[in-house]
Amino acid sequence: MFFSLFFLSTHFALAAPLPGAKITAYLIRLKPGQDVLAEVESFVKENKLEAAAIVSAVGSLKEASIRYADKDDATHLKGPFEIVSLSGTTAISGSHLHLSISDGSGKTLGGHLMPGSIVYTTLELVIDAYPALKMTRETDATYGYQELVVRKK
Repeated sequence: MFFSLFFLSTHFALAAPLPGAKITAYLIRLKPGQDVLAEVESFVKENKLEAAAIVSAVGSLKEASIRYADKDDATHLKGPFEIVSLSGTTAISGSHLHLSISDGSGKTLGGHLMPGSIVYTTLELVIDAYPALKMTRETDATYGYQELVVRKK
């Protein structure tokens, strides 16, 4: 399957299409007891993915580790939880993933996915890889954070 990929400049204007660029989809399942972030990053390294994104996630966690907005440390929560969403970018150079979970009453929490988010029954992931691109994380002068930079290979 062929798609045209577009990426944005630092001013959020359309920079350039990549006509005929391929996207490779990986469908994986994590099993009970696996750490979500560790497994995603291991998969990315094992498959030498330089630019990828999580596009779908369905499953549950027995423990969740989330860093909330504008906080320095992770909050560790005991489940079980349903995964409402898991999305973000990932590459050999690093990941930026956000997780939303809900408890048995439907209360939903979310933030940055951190180490220690452990699969309860299953986690089905769809990861799209973009072989024509390379993602890195570089310091952005605006706030000093390591931010996404996308380049053609």
